[in-house]
Amino acid sequence: MECGSSGSHVKEGIVHRHHNGLKTAALLGLLTGLILAIGYWVGGSGGLVFAVVISLAMNAGSYFFSDKIALRSMGARPVSEAEFPALYDIVRELATEAGQPMPRLYVSPALQPNAFATGRDPKHAAVAVTVGITRILDRRELRGVIGHELSHVYNRDILISSVAAALAGIITMFAQLAIFLPLGGGSDDDDGPNPASLLLMLILGPLAASVIQLAISRNREFQADASGATLTRDPLALASALEKIHYGAQRMPLPADGQLVTSAHLMIANPLRAGGIAGLFSTHPPMAERIKRLHQLAAITGTGPVQFQR
Repeated sequence: MECGSSGSHVKEGIVHRHHNGLKTAALLGLLTGLILAIGYWVGGSGGLVFAVVISLAMNAGSYFFSDKIALRSMGARPVSEAEFPALYDIVRELATEAGQPMPRLYVSPALQPNAFATGRDPKHAAVAVTVGITRILDRRELRGVIGHELSHVYNRDILISSVAAALAGIITMFAQLAIFLPLGGGSDDDDGPNPASLLLMLILGPLAASVIQLAISRNREFQADASGATLTRDPLALASALEKIHYGAQRMPLPADGQLVTSAHLMIANPLRAGGIAGLFSTHPPMAERIKRLHQLAAITGTGPVQFQR
């Protein structure tokens, strides 16, 4: 590839990342605006203050404890280099390439092939893989997955996703509280909530929050795919790994308990059963689209096609 073409692609990548960052910030701002609007609608100025306090508290909790919740939900344990030397070699290589500290490494006993990264910043990061993923991926594919997960850390996606989940949860909470609280909103009407308005609040509030949260999560997954492929310089390795992971996760969906549902958005593939209507509300973009984009990136960088193994 010619130097001028390479420089053009680098500039395009920077612009694309900047666009994704602005889009994510706008979506988070929209979520926050919904919280403030619903808080005022439910309880007037007092509800607005309450919404702000709850929002700050929930965000603080997500910031400091999201890693512990995610690791606990998958039963992940810390592992030594003697136990998983290949995993340590891959993570150390890519972290060094990125000029970042070595994260803590964990392994979950789950047989479903999956992986996730968590932690509020690179200095407090953890990367976890399941036993299942170590059994079906070769070293090149595992390297592609680790590149994706490390990119989540370097792009601060774990923090962004946790904040988005917390904000969406607050909106759902206010919608439920609307059943019991009179609508303040600065009005002198003491007759209580209008049934039609209450019904709209109960349905549209959480629905709008979920749609925005999903948009944020899917946007960050696409970005982590691209950033990870750039870090490893091997987009087709990640494409091959994603196909294997997709089929494995479909065959062995994990039980949807509370903690796992909360942490599902951190996984490289949706660990829960996502067929039918549930697929419309998945925290992850369609796997076929992710693989397609990685092939397009490979074509741009001059990498040839790869034969997938089923």
